[in-house]
Amino acid sequence: MKSFSESYKEAGVDVTAGYKAVELMKQHVARTMTSGVLSGIGGFGGLYELDMTGITKPVLVSGTDGVGTKLKIAFLMDKHDTVGIDCVAMCVNDIICCGANPQFFLDYIAVGKNYPEKVAKIVSGVAEGCVQSGAALIGGETAEMPGFYPVDEYDLAGFAVGVVDKDRILKPDTQKAGDVMIALASSGVHSNGFSLVRKVFTVNEQNLARHNSELGAPLGNVLLTPTKIYVKAIMSLIDSVTVKSISHITGGGFYENIPRSLPNGLSAKIERKAVKVLPIFDVIAKTGKIPERDMFNTFNMGVGMTVVVDKNDADKALEVLKAAGEDAYILGELVESDEGVIIC
Repeated sequence: MKSFSESYKEAGVDVTAGYKAVELMKQHVARTMTSGVLSGIGGFGGLYELDMTGITKPVLVSGTDGVGTKLKIAFLMDKHDTVGIDCVAMCVNDIICCGANPQFFLDYIAVGKNYPEKVAKIVSGVAEGCVQSGAALIGGETAEMPGFYPVDEYDLAGFAVGVVDKDRILKPDTQKAGDVMIALASSGVHSNGFSLVRKVFTVNEQNLARHNSELGAPLGNVLLTPTKIYVKAIMSLIDSVTVKSISHITGGGFYENIPRSLPNGLSAKIERKAVKVLPIFDVIAKTGKIPERDMFNTFNMGVGMTVVVDKNDADKALEVLKAAGEDAYILGELVESDEGVIIC
């Protein structure tokens, strides 16, 4: 007999909707299966067997994050099949910063009311993010929480686990003045700074649907562009040259994130004219009258990730990244300074 409680349903929780959601999401989860997966979804825990080939000192690396208020854009546009990519991206892009290769991912979806088809769309995005990063989606949780969330809204978060050989963990302390910083272009705003974005544009259905001539598309479509996942390009780069450090440019922009991967006494000197600023950031700055310093301290400005290599490895690094499909270019260099980031 399947679980069912009429009293619980009257309280706003329909367990049968949960069963239907699981059935609908199974096809998406199946896309992410890798050889390490030992269990299907529905158990109390996800089982995963690590492949230790070529790894002598395995170190597990974990990262967790959510999508943030970008979800408000998805609600207004009634588009739910891409925010899952953002959720995966925010986690896996973090853990590759130390050289770890993502292995598996789990999600957490909290809803005001469980609409199975909507939940399945959300999971389809999560699955796509997992496919892009080579991670298996081995489990998750969908929690129906009436009275806590509005019936048409939800929250989405997750976490990833990766593995790296202890001897191959990136070593930022080997960086020195003269090392080159390479930019990997972002796909857009990614999944940070949306509280400011929503304030700037006074977001509503009409504004999001309206075509923006400066962007060449409706504003909502541009804002919902999924976060770029850099896993495969970075893993290829690490196998090809000595990567000294990596920064994931998320909330806090250049000024907060780049110094996290620099040792004391070194700063990143970046030429402002070298930064390939995407049109969406120009529109945000102009519409909101936001000072450039604040823009670089809030958004990625078109740079989703930075990589530091020896100047003698720069050409090879660019070649590898471009072969992997990335728009990569020289952003600046490291200099002796305690300022962290110098944009000039």
